[in-house]
Amino acid sequence: MKGNHSRMAGGSLLLGSLMLLFLSLVTNAQAPQQRSPLPLSPLSGGVLMAQALRSGKVTLPRLAPAKPGGASLKCGHAPCVFPNVQASGGGNPVNEDPIAANPAGKGKQLLTGGNDFNCFNVQGFYTTGNGGKTWLHHCMGNLAGNFGAGDPAVGYDTNGTAYIAGIDATPSGTGVIKYEKSTDNGATWSPTALAVTSIFSSGFTDKPWLEIDTSPSSPHVNNLYISLTDFDNLSPAISINVSHSSDGGVTFSTLVVDTVDFPTIDQFSDLAVGRDGTVYVTWMRCVANGPTGDCGGTTAALMFSKSTDGGATWSAPTTVASVALAPDTCGAFYGCLPNTFERVSEIPVIGVDTSTGPGAGNLYVVMYNWTGTFMQVLVSTSINGGSSWGPPVAVAPPTAIHDQFFPWLNVSDSGVVGVTWLDRRDDPLNISYEAFAALSTDNGATFGTNTKIASAMSNPFNDGFGGGFMGDYTGNAWFGNSLFASWMDTRSGTDSQDEVGGLSSSKK
Repeated sequence: MKGNHSRMAGGSLLLGSLMLLFLSLVTNAQAPQQRSPLPLSPLSGGVLMAQALRSGKVTLPRLAPAKPGGASLKCGHAPCVFPNVQASGGGNPVNEDPIAANPAGKGKQLLTGGNDFNCFNVQGFYTTGNGGKTWLHHCMGNLAGNFGAGDPAVGYDTNGTAYIAGIDATPSGTGVIKYEKSTDNGATWSPTALAVTSIFSSGFTDKPWLEIDTSPSSPHVNNLYISLTDFDNLSPAISINVSHSSDGGVTFSTLVVDTVDFPTIDQFSDLAVGRDGTVYVTWMRCVANGPTGDCGGTTAALMFSKSTDGGATWSAPTTVASVALAPDTCGAFYGCLPNTFERVSEIPVIGVDTSTGPGAGNLYVVMYNWTGTFMQVLVSTSINGGSSWGPPVAVAPPTAIHDQFFPWLNVSDSGVVGVTWLDRRDDPLNISYEAFAALSTDNGATFGTNTKIASAMSNPFNDGFGGGFMGDYTGNAWFGNSLFASWMDTRSGTDSQDEVGGLSSSKK
């Protein structure tokens, strides 16, 4: 595949050798009391675990797979909660679970995936055409000579074509983004193809996110957009890039949105596309100067930029909000889930109201903030296209004072803001969690009843890695008045799997 790359102001950081360089920079940092099984590195957790498995530093016992599916993701009269369905096949852990609903599939077709450690390339994807009763499983391929490095992404276009993407790493320590597509909802997939390469001569493309323009009124309908963090192996620059394709992935053009130099770090991008085709990208910026020499326990800025010309140019970055990151108590670069040695990420997930209602065009960003005692999920709103942002609003009531983490956000076609997250409120020890959801029908001013959408609790120590890696993100997607959610679930007691559930709202 050809790539048409437009390079703006350059720079670069480091992977492979990135870890060695970073560790040499923090030799004087205080060692955490508990250690994560992964290196102390600004790379995403999925990449680090894929590397650890490939090198033999981490091994997994293969367990008997659990039977996936078996229930329908529907319920009676709204509002109501869907039954929980396991989408992944089981056997070894699965985590980091994006999800998409086919806009041309009448709500019965869903696509989800994960870092699937049953797959040689650690990238598994699952489709259902009957609302969750049965699932087709597919392990993504790799480009010649490369190996999969996790970070799954999913999407559908308006024709019902399904797209999947992830990281492919080379033996020399560089990385690219690959993709496949299916026109029959996962029954067959195209050969693995190159989507995006690094802007650097020796760079690693990390934490990709895929978004597809599905607005019929957009001049760029069915454009593919992939955002990522680009680390250079040869210098301390890091960039947030967004690539776009207007020909179904045959060619991509890449633009640099922002570049910083280590110890400043840009990471964890997300995308949304408006009704008029405007593309929005958000990411986290932190400075590695915390108590343990990384970003844990520091204040991070959540950044924003947009493109009004289909990704050809991007606005100067601005700040949505400043948040406190959880402390690094376990040897994880961006902080740790309290009472565990699970790493946690800060992904400022963005959604846009594509309705014609009173909130049309509103932007919403969900985040977490470390209060000093627990992680709290918040949402900030912009009513002017991102020129300014309102103060973040709590999604949970004041009585919820246990950790809320890994949130995701999307907006329905009628303007309902849906947030899902993992929550520990039902465990007095603040360890086990359940998936929750909350809706806003007043354009983000308030969020209603917190609804438990998980039918069983999950203990993070049962993630399949001894409590050391449960991934970096969950997912959700609207179809009509149904909010589908996907999360890493350990109800089996042996490992995490991709669980799908959700709710049907009362507003169409």
